[in-house]
Amino acid sequence: MIRVVLVDDHALIRRGLRDSLTEAGDIRIVGEAGDYGELRQLLHDTEFDVLLLDINLPGRSGLDVLHSLGDHPTRIRVLVLTMYPEDQYAIRALKAGAMGYLNKSADPTQILAAVRTIHAGRKYITPAIAEALAERLSIDDSEKPHERLSDREFQTLLRLSTGQRLSDIAVELNLSPKTVSVYRARVLEKLSLQSNADLTAYCLRNGLID
Repeated sequence: MIRVVLVDDHALIRRGLRDSLTEAGDIRIVGEAGDYGELRQLLHDTEFDVLLLDINLPGRSGLDVLHSLGDHPTRIRVLVLTMYPEDQYAIRALKAGAMGYLNKSADPTQILAAVRTIHAGRKYITPAIAEALAERLSIDDSEKPHERLSDREFQTLLRLSTGQRLSDIAVELNLSPKTVSVYRARVLEKLSLQSNADLTAYCLRNGLID
């Protein structure tokens, strides 16, 4: 039996995942969390095999959580299951320690396959992620500028490029507007850009947004 913990801030999403996974017969949901605080308690009290983790969590983001899990005494097998497309966060999540990455729109059978693959100790890589990794390896000149951004800077970049206001980003990331403003300044400097319009154009050119 594969013991799974679900981490998503939407109870309805967790319920849907719980119903889909438990129908398989070889999977049991042994815990659920809506944020990092609840997950931290589960890490202390609950034995499990696979962690299904969303990126967009209140407080600490899923990427922050992935980094923190690296300090856990035992390696935790994580499948990131999120609304964000693979071309935005997949490679970052894998670098941070995830063993697989799927969009929430994935077919339930694909999610089941990912959980079983990760439980067996193997990474679950979709064709889209494999293509992105191959493309990255084929580039002779190091990383693209946005790949050198910190996770928080990258999250700020994506939100600014879609027109979100600093105040809205601050609420979503559980940061102060002043802190988000600092991240914006860092992003502009690192990408050698001048304005939010430049950020949007950059993200469009690099396929980070549609």
